[in-house]
Order: sequence, then structure tokens, then C-alpha cells
Amino acid sequence: MYDIIIVGMGISGITAAIFAKRRNMKVLLLDKKYPGGLLNNIDTISNYPGLIAISGPDFAQILLKQIQALDIEYKLEEVISLDLKKEIKIVKTKSKEYQAKKVILALGRKPKYLGLDNELDYLGRGVATSALKEAKSYQDKVIAVVGTGNSALQETLYLTKYAKKIYLLNRRDAFRGEEKLVDEVKKNEKIEIIYNVTLKKINEENKKINSIKLSNEQNIKVEGIFVYIGYRPDTNLVKEYKILDSNNYIKVDYNYETSIKDVYAIGDCIPKDVFLLITAASDGAKVIYRMK
Repeated sequence: MYDIIIVGMGISGITAAIFAKRRNMKVLLLDKKYPGGLLNNIDTISNYPGLIAISGPDFAQILLKQIQALDIEYKLEEVISLDLKKEIKIVKTKSKEYQAKKVILALGRKPKYLGLDNELDYLGRGVATSALKEAKSYQDKVIAVVGTGNSALQETLYLTKYAKKIYLLNRRDAFRGEEKLVDEVKKNEKIEIIYNVTLKKINEENKKINSIKLSNEQNIKVEGIFVYIGYRPDTNLVKEYKILDSNNYIKVDYNYETSIKDVYAIGDCIPKDVFLLITAASDGAKVIYRMK
């Protein structure tokens, strides 16, 4: 029996585990893949206090070493169901069943897609959402990036290390990202910005992407597409509990508690004004301090 089970090992979940351990709570961290969550998709982190410039995977490894040094129990197992209504909560993974007095949901977010008919068919073979993982496959190739925020700008800049040319497709007439990043993108000779367009169709030849059609009827020859149009909460696991808002984020009170007693939610799976590593870490600390 655990005092707390935390589902999700992004920065919010790991922070909560650290502070729970400091209160001598018996805590278990669970994640289906690897520690760090979306940190593992980030090329460079430069807006987190104390870290001048570090890659996301390197930061994730530091967090892993910290929970190991603190002797915090964690398991890389996919949670497949939750029984949250009873006093003792049951968390079931593909291999085992765990019990806890309290559960913290740190489920995070996952990338949105464009919604094109054949888009998902190309995942891993022409359509991607992580430059860090797939950029090397596009060495000296022409590619497109879709997006308007910081992620699109940062990933486009990273991709210039590999791609021969990048079309940056922006559905607006300006970017939503930081001015510093916008300036860097505009100055890079490998990047051609096309404003006020959306991607309408992916064309293939011999089962490979060879071009895209835009909303302005323009056809562009590309061999790959990177999509950065935002994120959606990864909350299907708790959909049955009716604790989600209209955008599928988990609703919580001031103490980060849901409408279910002793069930909390933190990080990017709850509604907030700013989604940053530092705000997610803050959630992880505050949920433990405010916990009754």
C-alpha cells in the first residue's frame, strides 16, 4: 500500500514525488515510456532557471538520477485502468495492480495533428512531431514545418542543421512565439516562411511523400512534414470519471484536487494560462504542500 501513486513521470510528477519523499510518504511513480515525458523531444532548454542550455533528454536523465538518489520507487509500466471512487485507490498496469490512499494524475499532453485523411498513415515515414528524434533522416532534404508558436520556431531552427531547405507554414500573418525566436527564423537563409496558409493535402509517389498542397492552391515539393500546431491533454484514462472540462483538461480546485476525494491532477493535463516546465514543476511542489 502506497501513500501516493503518481501517474506520469514528466517534470510535474517527478517534482511531486521529490516533495512527497521529503514528507516521508511512501510514493510510487508510474510511466509507460521513460522519465521526462515531452522533455525527451526538446532540443534545447534555455528558459529554466539554473540551466543555461541543456537538451531535454539530458535534463530528463538528471531528473531520473535525482529520484534514484532519493530512493524513490518508480516503474516503467503502462497504466491501463484506474479505480478511483473507493477509499483505497487501485491503479492497474499491464503487468500488476497497485493500491494507494491518494493518486496524483500527471498525465501531460501529446501533440495535435492536422486532421488530414492520410496524415496518420505517414507517421514515422514522412510525418513527424519531434525534430530531435527524426531530423537526421532528412539530411539535405526539402521539408515543411507547420506551426506558429515557440515549438514550431525552435524545431525549425534545429532542423536547419540537417535539412537543405525548410518551408515554414503559418496559418496566420504573424507568429505567436517569442520575438527572439522569430528574429532568428527570419534571418536564416534555409527557411522560407509562407503566411496565411494551411496544409490541405499530402501527395505521395511510390509510397513516399513527394509534395503538399496548400490552402492557396500552391503545390510544394517536400520529402517530409513536421507538425507543431499545439498539444492536447492526454486524459483518456480518466474520461469515464467526468472530471474533464470541455477541452478534456482535468478540473481541479486550489489544492489541485479533483471532484473525487484524494485524487489530484497537476502539470500540463490541467487548464492553465501558461504551459512551461517551471509552471509544471511548481504544480508538483504545491500539490504536496496543499495536500490534506
